[in-house]
Amino acid sequence: MSTVENLTTQALAEACARCMWDEDNASRRLGMELLAVVPGEASLSMAITEAMTNGHGTCHGGYIFTLADSAFAFACNTYNQRTVAQHCSVTYIAPAFKGDRLTATAREVSRRGRGGIYDIAVTNQEGEQIAEFRGHSRTVKGTLLPD
Repeated sequence: MSTVENLTTQALAEACARCMWDEDNASRRLGMELLAVVPGEASLSMAITEAMTNGHGTCHGGYIFTLADSAFAFACNTYNQRTVAQHCSVTYIAPAFKGDRLTATAREVSRRGRGGIYDIAVTNQEGEQIAEFRGHSRTVKGTLLPD
């Protein structure tokens, strides 16, 4: 039996997250923090900086999308199967501002065959919902961890 097969589901999710985090330049360079990961779920946070604001003085939607997409990626890659986004959509509910700390919490809704559906709620430091993101995943060839 390989070392990977001996891991509990929680230990496997954490090992996959560490492997992904080490290679995730985009999330790290945007100042994201990986808060938690369990099988099928993940939470990341990010402080909104002045460089992330748009002409309305609010956080550019692309940064909110990126935070949610990163939480989605960590949640759907907790099973040691390389998994990518197949389709994503976001609904912006309220603005975020410079100085806000946003948290994206991803939760697996369905995982069957090679496809999965994940809902990601983005909230600010007050717990107010900023956006709702839905991601559809597709498992591709390969694993994150070596055997």
